[in-house]
Amino acid sequence: MPSSIPHLRHDFAASLVVFLVALPLCIGVAVASGVPAELGLITGIVGGVVTGLMRGSSLQVSGPAAGLTVLVFEAVRTLGLAALGLTVLLAGVLQVVMGLLRWGRWFRAISLAVVEGMLAGIGLVIVAGQLYSAAGVPAPTSGTARITGLPAALARGLGDPAELAPLAVAAGTVLVIVGWRYAPRPVRAVPGALVAILLAALATALLGLPVATVRIGGVLDAVRLPEAETLAALGDIALLGTALAFALIASAESLFGAAAVDRLHDGTRTDYDKELVAQGFGNTVCGLLGALPMTAVVVRSAANVRAGARTKASRVLHGVWLLLFAALLPGTLEYVPLPALAGVLVHAGWKLIPFGRVAALWRGHRGEAFVLVVTALAIVTVSMLEGVLIGLALSVGKAAWDASHLRIERTDDGAGPARVSLSGNANFLRLPKMLDVLEALPKDRPVELDFSGLHHLDHACRAALETWAARHCAAGPEAVSLHSLPEHRPARPASGGEQVGAAP
Repeated sequence: MPSSIPHLRHDFAASLVVFLVALPLCIGVAVASGVPAELGLITGIVGGVVTGLMRGSSLQVSGPAAGLTVLVFEAVRTLGLAALGLTVLLAGVLQVVMGLLRWGRWFRAISLAVVEGMLAGIGLVIVAGQLYSAAGVPAPTSGTARITGLPAALARGLGDPAELAPLAVAAGTVLVIVGWRYAPRPVRAVPGALVAILLAALATALLGLPVATVRIGGVLDAVRLPEAETLAALGDIALLGTALAFALIASAESLFGAAAVDRLHDGTRTDYDKELVAQGFGNTVCGLLGALPMTAVVVRSAANVRAGARTKASRVLHGVWLLLFAALLPGTLEYVPLPALAGVLVHAGWKLIPFGRVAALWRGHRGEAFVLVVTALAIVTVSMLEGVLIGLALSVGKAAWDASHLRIERTDDGAGPARVSLSGNANFLRLPKMLDVLEALPKDRPVELDFSGLHHLDHACRAALETWAARHCAAGPEAVSLHSLPEHRPARPASGGEQVGAAP
């Protein structure tokens, strides 16, 4: 990376900051996903060293993301840990193919309300699940039961003296992270999540708190190469569906993250197709190693930009630091309390819920706010994939409804012809409104319909209009004049427009 040399000082400092941000998140995401902590570190290393070297977005940092924990947890529960690598491998291959087909730019066409709703739903599930973990209470498998049962679970944890220590550690972790923004500027150079983890580990050790800690072995021992019997699951519909969900959701999250990161700096803009190939190649490697799926992570990427990174060297170096830490100091992670990781993820999940965005949308674009909220609730109550599909369907329906602006004006003095003018777009969604107006017109006087203001008239509206005109004329002696109806074949011409006296 010759172009990185002049900026090496800035990139080196930024890489250390990103490493400190990524370390607790790699471990926490792995634990929340129900897999060994080492797998989170492997994905972080691949995201830095492999994906970091590839072209696409120069300052975006990849690794295991909190946004995929729900999907990974369900995949491991239903398919088994052995099938996780194969699932991630297939998802990576799909991403590479989509990138080579230049589909990356099309992910920007996904409604922002759907993406924000997806993140909000994931955030709710993460917060609920980690609060159960902090309270030492098994979490229900159903998303709805997980949310509704939370008050009782917390009350049960607070009522049991043995569970007060884990809850206190988790709560203290969240408070430190939230309050760290008010620390002096020089001190804030150290990430708040790392400080909270260190303080939680120190308090647990000094006070002898009865709190479970991370169990970690060698990173190389955690590598799970695909085996022949695992490959036999390639025909499993559930596995293929999960791989597709991984690919689509990881791609959307990464590319929307790239757009957000581009707004934070003035450097080279993201090439979305190349970034999709880079993400896919990284996930392919993660799948071969049996690790977690990878996405670009906005938290790390924003930390990278704010720390002064100039080139991709910073994200590559952050992967090197993760590799050295995993190789030389893995035993230090065994001092990290699990409730502290739960606290880190509760904060991360809470940040995914766009409370301010929902309020702003409700004031200006209530339809978008509705799509966002329904998508989030569907993810919580049904599942990740179905929730996103519901959100996309709602978004497409809303777009079709918004595109069908039809204005109908009726002028009738009671003596002359009844006049109706239509302007805008007439499609099947506005057909009931149009027919209500037309069917209310008097049948004992001529009717003049002016379509000169229409930009679009679909087949359903055209057919319904011609059928109405024929019936209206059949019910009385007066004709219907149609002005500026494109490609209409009149039954007999009349001055000033097309006159229909019988069925067209």
